[in-house]
Amino acid sequence: MADLKVPVGNDDHCAGDESAAVTLVEYGDFQCPDCGVAYPIVKQLQKHFGDDLRFVYRNFPLPMHEFAETAAEAAEFAGSKGKYWEMHDALFEHQEEFSETFFGDLAEQVDLNPAALSRALENESFEDKIEDDVNSGEQSGVHGTPTFFINGKLHDDSYDLATLRAAIEAAVEK
Repeated sequence: MADLKVPVGNDDHCAGDESAAVTLVEYGDFQCPDCGVAYPIVKQLQKHFGDDLRFVYRNFPLPMHEFAETAAEAAEFAGSKGKYWEMHDALFEHQEEFSETFFGDLAEQVDLNPAALSRALENESFEDKIEDDVNSGEQSGVHGTPTFFINGKLHDDSYDLATLRAAIEAAVEK
């Protein structure tokens, strides 16, 4: 079984306590339909496990998705302003609406300056962070999205709710 080669660190976006029994890392693409399916499943897992689960999202935009890189940059921009999870959620909840003008509108919805986002996108201000995420995924054997790791071990099974919950429960019991 593959291991997560780059441990969770200060540059990661983490929801939940560092001392949680289980850390669930997702390599995802904001435009990927399968990641869109996984999004509410992760939300349910977070609710179910509460303080026992820490969730980490890493960018893995796939080249086939026209707006995946832009969406990842928008999320990183929001993170630089303390609103990463608001943007993360909004991107998945509006995945079908991605367009050239969409990201500025979304920035407004999460109380961010659309002009500042536009400048950050033009300057590719967060390209290095996204590249670091992609590289860490490739080092860990990620080939597609979503890919999950549970306590540093590749979850090489379905990401449906029952299967992920059972895998996390097994990790909590260890």
